[in-house]
Amino acid sequence: MTQVDFYILQQHEPEKAFLYACRLAEKAFQRGHRIAIRCGSEAQGQRMDELLWSFRADSFLPHSAEPQDKDNDPILVTHGNIPLDHHDLLINLALDVAPDCSRFQRVCEIVCQQEDWLQACRRRWVHYRDRGYPLKKHDVQQN
Repeated sequence: MTQVDFYILQQHEPEKAFLYACRLAEKAFQRGHRIAIRCGSEAQGQRMDELLWSFRADSFLPHSAEPQDKDNDPILVTHGNIPLDHHDLLINLALDVAPDCSRFQRVCEIVCQQEDWLQACRRRWVHYRDRGYPLKKHDVQQN
């Protein structure tokens, strides 16, 4: 069954959630995983695409961004459907539950302290809990 991890950031800015998603993607990439990063909109997807190139000066994360690219890179940034070949890790930055989340080995939900994010987080937590997913909560201390 899919493991669901909630990463609770102490910051209010959604930008911090995107930067944390880059760190998670980098760690997973280094371990050989295929990663899908699901954003809530095309604008968020474009921002995530930019950050994956620039979040650290010494980092390179090969990725494709929808809708422009459909390459077979290990990281896909999308705000739409996720191809079937990405099923290791889903990093969800959208405020809703991904419709196909159960096909992933692991789902990472990143939450900042903005009220709409917190309310959506609570709804997603209840959704996963009520369906029996194993849940873990991580309080993240981030600069």
